[in-house]
Amino acid sequence: MLLRVEEITVLYEKAKALDNVSFEVAEGAVVTIIGSNGAGKSTILKALSGLKPLTSGKIWFLDRRIDGMAIHDIVKQGLIHIPEGRRLFPNLTVLSNLKLGAYLRKDKADVKKDLDDVFGHFPRLNERRSQKAGTLSGGEQQMLAIGRALMAKPKLLLMDEPSLGLAPLLVNELGPVIKNINRLGVGVVLVEQNVPLALRVADTGYVLQVGRIITQGTRDALKGSEAVKKAYLGG
Repeated sequence: MLLRVEEITVLYEKAKALDNVSFEVAEGAVVTIIGSNGAGKSTILKALSGLKPLTSGKIWFLDRRIDGMAIHDIVKQGLIHIPEGRRLFPNLTVLSNLKLGAYLRKDKADVKKDLDDVFGHFPRLNERRSQKAGTLSGGEQQMLAIGRALMAKPKLLLMDEPSLGLAPLLVNELGPVIKNINRLGVGVVLVEQNVPLALRVADTGYVLQVGRIITQGTRDALKGSEAVKKAYLGG
């Protein structure tokens, strides 16, 4: 098992953002966490990457307990977070943003190869390599955020609302991008409000409501769930 989350609870002041949440991610899997605004989806990713401390519970990554670990040490383990809103360095070039993704790596030859691979995945970034990140389109910025994360050589990629703010055509292109990343052997935890997109790419999913997991299952089981359709797909 790549990731194991055991009964985690997270408080914001006295309010429970997450309440006794447990889930697992197998090696090579794409797992989605879906739910409405304010359900606690982003809080899960912040807890996994060390940005939000747990009130209780445990997080295991590659059989090593990581809750309470320093953020940079979590990154070194290969758990990489693409936050909502991309969080690029707007005044730096595309190339500089990508190189910052590999900041903690010492394997310079492999870094060069991975940079070439990123440009192979996203040719538009190669065309824009000398352009400042803040001048890119929304779709190009999302490509750059994903490319920067890949430069950190992830074993597990946490993606927070990657479709947010993208035109429908670009949202359709996002699914194949996630699938291609997964084919590289990278596990993915995808947090999405766009449930059709999430269920196109995920193997399994968890439905979160007010900080609690209320339903879980395979992609097909969730697609066929009347409760999920009513609550999240408008059925």
